[in-house]
Amino acid sequence: MDMDKAVATRIANIQTKTGRSLGELAAPLRASGRDKHGALRTFAQEQFGLGYGDANTLVHIALRTDGASQAVDAGLSTDDVLTGIYTGAKAALRPIHDRIMATVDSWADFEIAPKKGYVSLRRNRQFAMVGPGTNTRVDLRLNMKGTPGTDRLLE
Repeated sequence: MDMDKAVATRIANIQTKTGRSLGELAAPLRASGRDKHGALRTFAQEQFGLGYGDANTLVHIALRTDGASQAVDAGLSTDDVLTGIYTGAKAALRPIHDRIMATVDSWADFEIAPKKGYVSLRRNRQFAMVGPGTNTRVDLRLNMKGTPGTDRLLE
C-alpha cells in the first residue's frame, strides 16, 4: 500500500468524521496555546471527538511535526537525517545501522520514515524501527504483537 495514499485516506476520513477541512482543523490546534505533541493530540481528541490514532495523525499532518515532513521541509534526504542521528559518540554505530538496513531491504517493499532519533519502517503501519538505543547500541525494534519474548527477543 502506498503510504501517501494511506495518509490521504486517513485525513479524508478525519475530515468526513468532523465535517471540517484540514485547514479548519489545523487552526484551532495552532491557536490552542499547546506546544507538546501529546497535549495537542489530547486537544484534538476532546475538541473534534477523534480517537487516539486519528488525533495523532491529524496533529502530525496539520502541523507538519512528523519526522518525514520536517526532513522534507528542511530539504533533507534520509541519508542526511541519518547523518544527524549518528553524530558525535553515536557516529561509530552508523555502519551497524547500514548493515541492518541492507538485511531489512530484502524483506519486501516498505517506506523509510525518518524520525528525530531513529527511522521507522512502514508498510500500511510501522512494523519496525532502527536507531541508536544508546551511544554503544543500535536497536532494531519489531512490532510483533502476541510473540512471546525469549532470552534474545524482548517482548
